[in-house]
Amino acid sequence: MVKGSQLSQLKSALSHAGITGNNNQNGKKRKRSAPQEKDKEKRAAKLEEIQRKLNPFDLKVTKLKHDVGGRKLKGVTGKPAQSKAAGIEQRKKTLLKEFEERHRAGGIIDRRFGENDPSMSLEERMLERFTKERQRASKGVAFNLEDEDDLTHYGQSLSKLDDFDDIDLGPDDDDDETGRINEDIVKHTHFGGFDAEEEEDSEEPARKKSKAEVMAEVIAKSKEHKIRRQIEREEGENIRHELDQTFDLMRNLLYAPDPSATGSNSTPLGLPGPSSSSTINISSTTPEIVIVETEQTTSYDQDVRELAFEKRAKPKDRTKTEEELAIEEKEALEKAEKRRRKRMLGLEDSDSENESKPRKRQRGGDDLEDDFDDAEIGWNGLGTGLESGRSEEEESDDDGSDTGEPEEGMEEGSQDGDEGEDQGAGVPARTSQKSNASSQSMTEEIPFTFSCPSSHEEFLKIVKTVNDRDLPTVVQRIRTLHHTSFSPENKFKLQGFTNVLIDHILYVSSPPTPSFSVVSSLFPHLTALTKAYPIQSAEHFNRKLLLMHKNLKRGLSQGALEPEAKTWPGPAELTLLRIIGSLWPTSDMNHAVVTPTRILMGAYLGLARVRSLSDIASGLFLCTLFLQYEQLSQRFVPEAVNFLVNSVLHLAPNKYHSVSELPGSFPSPDFLSKQCRRLALNVKATKGLTIQQPNLADLLSGRDHDSASKLSLLALSLDLLGRYANSLKGLDAFIELFDPICDILRGLKLQEFEADLQARAKSTKEMIEQLLKFARQSRRPLMLQAHKAIPIPSYVPKFDSTSSSYLRHQDPDRERNEASKLRNEYKKERKGAIRELRKDARFLAGVEQIKQREKDRSYNERIKRAFGALESERAEEKAMEREKMKEKKRAGRK
Repeated sequence: MVKGSQLSQLKSALSHAGITGNNNQNGKKRKRSAPQEKDKEKRAAKLEEIQRKLNPFDLKVTKLKHDVGGRKLKGVTGKPAQSKAAGIEQRKKTLLKEFEERHRAGGIIDRRFGENDPSMSLEERMLERFTKERQRASKGVAFNLEDEDDLTHYGQSLSKLDDFDDIDLGPDDDDDETGRINEDIVKHTHFGGFDAEEEEDSEEPARKKSKAEVMAEVIAKSKEHKIRRQIEREEGENIRHELDQTFDLMRNLLYAPDPSATGSNSTPLGLPGPSSSSTINISSTTPEIVIVETEQTTSYDQDVRELAFEKRAKPKDRTKTEEELAIEEKEALEKAEKRRRKRMLGLEDSDSENESKPRKRQRGGDDLEDDFDDAEIGWNGLGTGLESGRSEEEESDDDGSDTGEPEEGMEEGSQDGDEGEDQGAGVPARTSQKSNASSQSMTEEIPFTFSCPSSHEEFLKIVKTVNDRDLPTVVQRIRTLHHTSFSPENKFKLQGFTNVLIDHILYVSSPPTPSFSVVSSLFPHLTALTKAYPIQSAEHFNRKLLLMHKNLKRGLSQGALEPEAKTWPGPAELTLLRIIGSLWPTSDMNHAVVTPTRILMGAYLGLARVRSLSDIASGLFLCTLFLQYEQLSQRFVPEAVNFLVNSVLHLAPNKYHSVSELPGSFPSPDFLSKQCRRLALNVKATKGLTIQQPNLADLLSGRDHDSASKLSLLALSLDLLGRYANSLKGLDAFIELFDPICDILRGLKLQEFEADLQARAKSTKEMIEQLLKFARQSRRPLMLQAHKAIPIPSYVPKFDSTSSSYLRHQDPDRERNEASKLRNEYKKERKGAIRELRKDARFLAGVEQIKQREKDRSYNERIKRAFGALESERAEEKAMEREKMKEKKRAGRK
């Protein structure tokens, strides 16, 4: 390229390219021809090449570190000026429009024809719009080839119409005999036949009706429906009127009198006879019955009125609420008490005999009318569950006391009674006066109303003449008469009555004649009251437990081996413990009543010493209660298991001669002691004896016991050991706990005893051995957690991403390679987005700058114009002042 300025370089390049200058070398003029397209393209390419060479900064070249031949690389060369100009143009089309319309709220552009033309009137605009609309609607249907019915050959091929076999050449219906076209065809096809009017039954599509026509049709239809409804109503009135006229005749037909009763003049079916005052006219033409009303005819209005005021059926057996039932029961008891007092005073009425009969129970809303006998469900207090009714022996007991016969399920526990009066639960001891009063009360009638006792002494006065079997009735009547819905004070009365009922249960279960049947009958009432008032009941139970704990401490302080020391619980205390297990949940981790009870029962089994067979019976009953308490929680009670082992050692002959020979670590302070040696079974004394249910009442009475009682307690101990083993089979230390017990069972000398005792001991031992076998199989030695074999670590070579561009994206680890690609792509896109945002900001800043410059320029122009105007005015003002001064001077000279 020629050196020099850019202007000289441009002239030289243009001349060298043949664009400018004289290209005629021979000096001859050539005729100019029209420029061709190829010449234009060549000229543009030359100009572009010259422009590129003049500005070397328009081309950007990226230097490659390693130039490899044959490779096609993108982005090596670029044109920053062109790309910048293209970006600016693109932003002017998109970003600039969005920026300018950012505060625009939108609007409506009226593009209707002639709307913005002020030279057109309203009528002209409407006419032009209507014309355009009609033209637009008819524009697309001028030549509709889609409708086959409008085609000349009806959508068929012309080759099929060459055969004239199917064409009828006879006279056409549309043409008459003279050969003229039918008039209908002329009217409907040939432009209406040039007629000015069209027939009303034309098949052309109907025009759109106006709003006035539509509303007129709606009004006409509404009037038509109204008239139709009125006609139907009149017809209904006529029919009802006819029915009213014939109502008496229909009644006579339906309710016809008996001919034998009315005499010979009566007619069948109640039709009026010859002497009737009603006249019936039957016409042959109109089958109507016309009745002439007389004075004897019953008034129709009166009959209708009687039917209207007839009493409607109402439900009779609505399900009543608890408050309504309580009120009814209270009222019934009060009425019965009044009648009882009248009978006592000799003021019986005529219905006394009927009232003395037992009444049938009241039916409820959901009664199925089965009328079964509601047998009272009782709880024996010392057994395993619920029993219904009373035994035959208890029913025949005239003195009302319980003989303490053993019941079913007694194998789960036993009883023990201390000699003398039992005051361990804080209740007075029972005396023989109770039985005498009960025997006297058989002939007396129970009152129906009672006052709510606030103490046990008041309750004893109330039931002094009441039989034991009638105590539930008395309690039920007290609860009914003092229901909480009658008065707010009844709530506090029933709370106190709950404590009284607990005291009375302990009272009736105390020696010398404990009545467990009464406890069973009173237990449902205690359950209901405890659920109603749990806090007050729990507090009273805790007071009783605290008193029992103090009695235990007093007995231990007197000497655990002293026969007079009361360390083991008696019948009343055992009844209380049994009731607590049935009233309160025993599986809770911590309970306000059950937790102290469990601690007290454990203290009995762990601290009290065995001195007699009654102590063993009381301890076995505590073990049964523990088995019931821990039925769900499966908690381990070591005191119960230890006591069962010692009971077996005390009662059964064994091979051990001292405590040191006993397997395991069970504490046995009373083994082979002076008091316990006489408790062991004798082979000769058990000959012919069979295992029976323990007589818990006799065992707890403290009297001397025979070998049959010992045999029953031994069998009960063996059964409880098996049940505890089955309950504790999931214990971690089951092997360490029951392996010594199994050795003790093997060391028993029962070969000379009866077969049933040997079978009982054998079954218990085999069950424990089977459980031990399963426990050993499931137990595994402690070891480290097993893991999969750890292979030798193989490390992937680490590549340096900065040393080699080729290996930068060739990581052998696929996942790491994909992650690296994603990171690089993210960085690239992020940089590109930042770059574009900066360019957008720069572009908008330039636009704002141009606008600001325009504003400044217009402002400066306005200021200059204002200053110019002011300067011209000031110049004129000064000129005028100078002229005035000159005139003054001239005037002064003159």
